[in-house]
Amino acid sequence: MAGIGAAVAQALEDTLLAYAVNIHQTPMQTWGPGYGIYLGKGYFLTAAHVAGRTWLTRPKVTIAGREYPTRVVKEGQLEGTDLTLLAVEENLLPMRLRLRRMRLCDGPPRPGQEVVTVVPEAVVPSRIIAPERIPAGARRFSTAIVDVAKTGNSGSGVFDAKRKCLLGIMSRKISQKRSNPVTRKEETYDVAKYFVSAAEISAFVPPGTFDIR
Repeated sequence: MAGIGAAVAQALEDTLLAYAVNIHQTPMQTWGPGYGIYLGKGYFLTAAHVAGRTWLTRPKVTIAGREYPTRVVKEGQLEGTDLTLLAVEENLLPMRLRLRRMRLCDGPPRPGQEVVTVVPEAVVPSRIIAPERIPAGARRFSTAIVDVAKTGNSGSGVFDAKRKCLLGIMSRKISQKRSNPVTRKEETYDVAKYFVSAAEISAFVPPGTFDIR
């Protein structure tokens, strides 16, 4: 991982990959599996648009190919707070998850901060960009990372690379229209990815979802 030593990178993978899960709608969504992060105590957090309108989609958490039925604890909206909190009976989960507890980062994201995105397949490094680098029309999405093509998509976790705490949940791409210097046609370019911040997560989830440390 660029900017992260090999030993540190391996430690991040060993620590964080276990928290990453897939989210399946019922029936399975045509665009492929979504992502989510295990918080502990049977709770899983994903982007609201990944779970969809839960009364209709009946989302399931998928771990190592096995699907687990969920209870919807709280559902957000894409254009509001793009989060949905799901729960699975804890005693049904693999033992490797039952004792795990995720910690929320307690400070605001900083421009230049090294982060990683986490999905079941990979841990990928990135960094937070300054809000002024976000296109003016999208600056309401002020928490964003670079490396759009390589990092995890909607519902994946964004973690502080050093403290291994949860900084946010990936929500959407931020795009910008530019003129192609060769064709002189206007084209759309992906410039960043917005994530729902730890502060918003803390305000969204019910008290007691996270351990106080």
